[in-house]
Amino acid sequence: MKKQYAVFGLGGFGESVAIELQKLGCEVVAIDANMERVEAIANQVSYAMKADIEDADFIRSLGTRNLDGVVVAASDNMEASIMATLVCKEIGVPYVMAKAKNELHATVLKKIGADSIIFPEKEMGTRVARNLMSANFTDWIALSPDYSLVETEVPEKWVGRTLLELDVRKTYDVIVVGIKMGDKVEVNPDPREQLKKGNVLILIGSNQALEAIQ
Repeated sequence: MKKQYAVFGLGGFGESVAIELQKLGCEVVAIDANMERVEAIANQVSYAMKADIEDADFIRSLGTRNLDGVVVAASDNMEASIMATLVCKEIGVPYVMAKAKNELHATVLKKIGADSIIFPEKEMGTRVARNLMSANFTDWIALSPDYSLVETEVPEKWVGRTLLELDVRKTYDVIVVGIKMGDKVEVNPDPREQLKKGNVLILIGSNQALEAIQ
């Protein structure tokens, strides 16, 4: 059975989340008070409708409690964001992710039960800065303040050697979760296979350990 999500607010972030969830095989209900935004996404999601997410009766009538989750992406209107989050949690939505405008907004969202709070602009800024400062990493995603997932080309000194021989986990205190070879991704790679120049390693570890292997 397909997972079902609703996205409240179709600005740049909300629109992107709705479209990506649909591409991943989910059933998506996209909602915004702006008809132009609704029309722009209508052909890319399961359902798109114009509505006011401050209207608690509307949220209840939508059958929101039966969804797998709701993304409250309308952070510019803090009152609407807070109201929508509160109603969703009150009626039993199992997972509510809310976009916060600032720290005060985030604090309120936490208090009323949001399961996950995000600052897309802040998180993207951190990601870009990490990538710029880590020249050998093609991508860097923070998993927590101290741990990250990175993609990096096989270091020159590792080319021709195997993960078994390198004993990466013990020697470098990082975990190799996958290897990219062109368009192909090998998850849980064979530790006896030789690493080739141009392959991209997907690593998880502490920021300190990851920086040490550059």
